Amino acid sequence: MFLVAGLGNPGEEYALTPHNLGFLAVDRLAEQHGIRITRRDSRALVGVGEIDGREVMLAKPQTFMNLSGTSLAPLMEKHGIEVGQLVVVYDELDLPWRALRIKPKGSAAGHNGMKSTIQSLKTNEIVRVRLGIHPGHPIRDGAEFVLAPIKRSQIKELDEFVGFAAGAVRSIIAEGVEMAMTRYNRRAPGLNIEEA
Repeated sequence: MFLVAGLGNPGEEYALTPHNLGFLAVDRLAEQHGIRITRRDSRALVGVGEIDGREVMLAKPQTFMNLSGTSLAPLMEKHGIEVGQLVVVYDELDLPWRALRIKPKGSAAGHNGMKSTIQSLKTNEIVRVRLGIHPGHPIRDGAEFVLAPIKRSQIKELDEFVGFAAGAVRSIIAEGVEMAMTRYNRRAPGLNIEEA
């Protein structure tokens, strides 16, 4: 069984913030594949179903972003899920808005949710889908920016981006990481910005 974990913060006040893109992408997958993410398990909200004929658990840790791993490690242990079957989806301030980067492994690159996940699972060989949120202008306070509501003018772009991210996860499950990277890794649409 695959485990797709979207990282974010629980609570209405965080629902439409850049830091919750992981939650939004997992919600979109749930919507597309008729999976209800309502069951509480290991301090996460989870739902189980099928994506392209493969059994998948969708999870949204409810521990707050910086402790994501403290939910995912027990969840994986309880259900016998190997690290190779885990896909983590999260926002990335190092990438421009609407850029997407699938990586099969690597450091947390300063992302606290990923840092917690790597520490808890004791490996950095975790497939991740990084969703770019950098606005393209200097940010005074990164922590403040990721928790501020997404601008109304960006909601249409957000909808497309979340759909694209859901497609990338589906591709990882159905076709494997290499093919998904070829098909879905992209710079910010319409922008000529190099990203990390």
